[in-house]
Amino acid sequence: MGGAVRAPRGLRARGELARLRQENAALRRRVAALEGRDDLRYLFVMTYGRSGSTLLQGVLNAIPGYLIRGENRQMMRQLYDYHRTGAEARRVQRKVMRRLTGTNTPTDPTRPFFGMDGYPTRRSLAGFRRLALETILRPEQDTRVVGFKEIRWAREDAGEFVAWLREVFPGARFVVNTRNHDDVAKSLWWAEDPTALERLKRAEGRLLALAAELGDAAYHVRYDDYVADPAALEPFFTWLGEPFDEQRVREVLAVRHSR
Repeated sequence: MGGAVRAPRGLRARGELARLRQENAALRRRVAALEGRDDLRYLFVMTYGRSGSTLLQGVLNAIPGYLIRGENRQMMRQLYDYHRTGAEARRVQRKVMRRLTGTNTPTDPTRPFFGMDGYPTRRSLAGFRRLALETILRPEQDTRVVGFKEIRWAREDAGEFVAWLREVFPGARFVVNTRNHDDVAKSLWWAEDPTALERLKRAEGRLLALAAELGDAAYHVRYDDYVADPAALEPFFTWLGEPFDEQRVREVLAVRHSR
């Protein structure tokens, strides 16, 4: 009986190995390309739910060379917690060894936290940046400015987290988007929360405080202002260092976002 002729097992294995090597080489080229992207600038949108931030995301993505991704449920927070744990373990173990030996002697295999005194903080920051660029941000060849917008900034250590983001993404800037609280409180899940106005006031206060700490690295825009008059965004574009194309902004605003 006839049938498909299968290649010998050894040939199949070698073929699979060659394929894996090609994939590995492609991934290495991709990582190397991202590591070499010192031309990238970073911009993050800080806001709360139903503030109109998806519309602002659309405005930003209409700027040539901008790629502002949507929400990711604050995935970077998990890397921040990872890094903070490692850095604290490093600090404590180095302190323990100085107390025991009087010097910066590294831990050895007899120590319960052997090796954590060597946690590489700077290398970790570079690694987090590569990971985020490869998985969350994914800049394209013509991307000049990359980032994301996020509504989850409620934790008490938000200031420390933002400071860490600026270490991971050198020169990062932030735009805070706000909206009339009465209108927000009537929308979707907010309408079911009797404490919505109080929560919105706290959330906005936290974001504006962060923006004040960031100084020139942050900018505040108001949804109600730029929806009523797109020209209200012209100073924002000046802060971005981008030409203001009012007609293009109007075209974006005319399209429904956050469906």
